[in-house]
Amino acid sequence: MNPLRDVTAVAHRGDPYRYRENTIGSLRSALARGADAVETDVRLTRDGVPVLLHDATLKRLWRHDRPLRSLSADEVRALTAGGVPTLAEALAATGGSRLMLDLPGGPDERAVRRVVDVVRECGAEDRVYYTAGASAMLAVRAADPAAEIALTWTTAAPPRPALLAAVRPRWLNYRFGLVDRALAERVHGDGCLLSVWTPDTRRSMRRLIALGADSVTTNRVDVLCALRELGGPPSAGAVPRDSRRR
Repeated sequence: MNPLRDVTAVAHRGDPYRYRENTIGSLRSALARGADAVETDVRLTRDGVPVLLHDATLKRLWRHDRPLRSLSADEVRALTAGGVPTLAEALAATGGSRLMLDLPGGPDERAVRRVVDVVRECGAEDRVYYTAGASAMLAVRAADPAAEIALTWTTAAPPRPALLAAVRPRWLNYRFGLVDRALAERVHGDGCLLSVWTPDTRRSMRRLIALGADSVTTNRVDVLCALRELGGPPSAGAVPRDSRRR
């Protein structure tokens, strides 16, 4: 296989250069531009409704310096003119497309269980996967033994075998600057797929794919999809895809 054509293109918070991040318009734009999946952030309102928002407050995106956890879903809707979608609305708006749910609120088991419950209620288990650090992903695994998980790892040191056995991730998710050939080979040797975030230049994308990245999360999914369409021979040193354990 050609690594460029084979890589999974994941849109970071939708299409944030064209639409406000984590909004329905941003998600739909990313999918229209060829994304295989959209990464989006999920937090809970005061009354336990999962909504799409990266930050703990509405200040940066919506100019209201109000913590999300202090607001009900109805109050969020009023303050943002409906701009912050609920997770259920996002799942409905993206049809059968894949969503990668990032859980930035920390290891809150109640919040994790509520997110997993909404995914289940919407019948979206087969097209949703989860990403965050170890504590949150252990909570996801407890809430849904069959969940697909991309364990976010922020150091070059490998996760402990006991943690991998407990979380059972399909993917290991790394900041792109940490990735080299040795790391990619180790991830694949552990039986995982390699996910990286968030390179936004063609040069970085090509380098990571040549090293063996199976999935690239980027703010410029149109650039990644254009590279994928162009294809071309693999760069020197690429890890052969058919040699990887799944």
